[in-house]
Amino acid sequence: MNSGVMTEVRPAPEQASDLLTVGVEEEFLLVDPATGAAAPAVDAVLAEVPAELSGQVQQEFQTSQIEIGTPPGIELGALRHSLGLLREGLSDAAERAGVRLLAVGTGPIAGPEPPIVDKPRFHRMVERYRLLVDGPGNNGMHVHVAIPDPETGVQVLNHLRPWLPVLHAATTNSPFYEGVDTGYASWRSVMWERWPAVAPTPWLESHAHYQRLVDELIESGMLLDEGMLYWYARLSANYPTVEVRVGDVCPTVDDAVLIAALIRALVATILTDIEAGRPAPPVDHHMLVAAHWRAAHDGLEGMAVDVAEGGTRSAWHLMRRLFDRVCPELDRHGDLAQVTALLGRLRSRGTGAARQRAVHARAGELRDVVGYLAAQTRG
Repeated sequence: MNSGVMTEVRPAPEQASDLLTVGVEEEFLLVDPATGAAAPAVDAVLAEVPAELSGQVQQEFQTSQIEIGTPPGIELGALRHSLGLLREGLSDAAERAGVRLLAVGTGPIAGPEPPIVDKPRFHRMVERYRLLVDGPGNNGMHVHVAIPDPETGVQVLNHLRPWLPVLHAATTNSPFYEGVDTGYASWRSVMWERWPAVAPTPWLESHAHYQRLVDELIESGMLLDEGMLYWYARLSANYPTVEVRVGDVCPTVDDAVLIAALIRALVATILTDIEAGRPAPPVDHHMLVAAHWRAAHDGLEGMAVDVAEGGTRSAWHLMRRLFDRVCPELDRHGDLAQVTALLGRLRSRGTGAARQRAVHARAGELRDVVGYLAAQTRG
């Protein structure tokens, strides 16, 4: 909800290489190590964060949440290093503060409702939206990819629309909520969609159309400000990037690196299409809604709505289609070998939701799932 911990992002370079920078923001849940319930400990954890990391860590909406942001860069190795350093440093800080850090979409174990962070904007959100704010954290992953200008960025958003459901499915990591299996791979998505601005990005005619919509939504009272534009992909209000924000926070650094690389390659592929004059495929809004619902329900382990060709098919079939589509840009950015290996690992291990359910099936206790998530988060 409170994006903005990334350092300065430069526009896409114009030199011959024309490689795109990518950066990641991740939100985490703080939990009591004894009960596994959400713990209102963000201030205590922030006090323990090493000075060299403090500029990339901040509060989120609730006192049981904390957020990190990586510097933007071209090399996946640098992204991996930053994520690993931040996760390990934050896990250590959480333990010194007497809690644990979990990369999970929302709280798997019931407990008292954590208070919100004491900021005027957050109090205004509670005053306007009331019960929509309930729940122990709502933790997502936001991927920023550099764009040359906002007008091009709007065209990128149009082209992204049919591909986001499969990325949504790949990031599902919240099957449990307040002590029960919800039947969904991403219960965070269901809770998140209660907010009025959470939706697939609409078809946009131009940057002026984009800005006019934002202004009118604020005027309507549905949004407090542009930061509350929670479309699944948007133009960043702070950086010269498109921001894809459809997924749960990923359980591991490997998962986060994979998703960031796929999104970066997809944006690069789209920029080539735009330059060649290829239009974005028209996709019915309600079919996108259906596709995102199915992604949240099934993850990658089930079926998916094929918004391009119609009907339903294996979610992994659509993931393979995405991989084939972006393969040339993965290769051009030097990411192909790493993404191929990480995608194979995801196929064999399953999404975060599938892994959590497997741990629960073996152990029978959600506290074992919490311990597993803490270990996965640290890496």
